[in-house]
Amino acid sequence: MYVVIFRAKIRHLDAEYTRTAARMRELALTEFGCTSFQALTEGADEVALSYWPDQESIRAWKAHPEHALAQQAGQQRWYDSYSVQIAEIGRQYAYPKQTPPTSKQP
Repeated sequence: MYVVIFRAKIRHLDAEYTRTAARMRELALTEFGCTSFQALTEGADEVALSYWPDQESIRAWKAHPEHALAQQAGQQRWYDSYSVQIAEIGRQYAYPKQTPPTSKQP
């Protein structure tokens, strides 16, 4: 599993940004295999985390025409700067601890 970490310095957000961000989330989750997508904004800082099964899915999503237009609008209107990091998740755990289902023996 992979995580895409998007960090941005916000210039100005508007109603079109809100619609575009919702569409990008929907597109990632329904058409490109993204398993989870969360974004947080604090002051002028935005961080979005999206989780993906493989790098091919990430590349396909990045290259999608709607996403390319959103990236262009982000550069021209909504963000002063941004960075993207892609990392493979090597280990994870949760609280409360999740146990695998048990199989019942006859």
